[in-house]
Amino acid sequence: MLDLRPNQTILFIGDSITDADRKLRVYKPFGFGYVHFVANFLLGKYPAYNLNIINKGINGNTIRNLKNRWQKDCLDHNPDILSILIGVNDVWRLFATEDELPYAVTLDEYETTYRQLLTIVTQKCNSQLVICEPFMFCDDYNNPMFAHLRRYIEAVRTIADDFDACLVPLQKAIDERIKQVPPQDWSLDMVHPEVWAHAWIAQQWLIAAGL
Repeated sequence: MLDLRPNQTILFIGDSITDADRKLRVYKPFGFGYVHFVANFLLGKYPAYNLNIINKGINGNTIRNLKNRWQKDCLDHNPDILSILIGVNDVWRLFATEDELPYAVTLDEYETTYRQLLTIVTQKCNSQLVICEPFMFCDDYNNPMFAHLRRYIEAVRTIADDFDACLVPLQKAIDERIKQVPPQDWSLDMVHPEVWAHAWIAQQWLIAAGL
């Protein structure tokens, strides 16, 4: 559960799911995705808190990309609350074209880098952490990418526990709900959520954060 207070900076960082076209004029500054829903809910519920909410998602990013921009896009903002959603691109590139393979991130590198980044931000900024499970909208456990991703999800759960972070168990919640709502209703490609699914993700985030 997060300790939300006036004048805090809340930073969201990740890949395209976090980005959600945030740079397009029509969607500035939060994008059209889950960050939009979380941010506006918090701004509406706590209008006197003067919250500074920042979206630093970038399409296609992996944990390696986050490491390369950690100073500029995270530490320089000194976030009181930091929310991270990263991992699906790290895995996807293992199963994409040969050209993408050098940009894939192995599980060992993923976990090691994730821990390095969290150690730095907690030491320098004393940030409260929100860690979101990477996910796929998939009900086929024989899908090779989905099976591989689940190893990364397990790593994220361990990392969240080790860093006393607020875990948003997105894949766990999807696994439960996808029995009633088929994958194609959530996403056209099993990765990028429909707008309603972004709203659902925002609900899971707020529930996990106790807000």
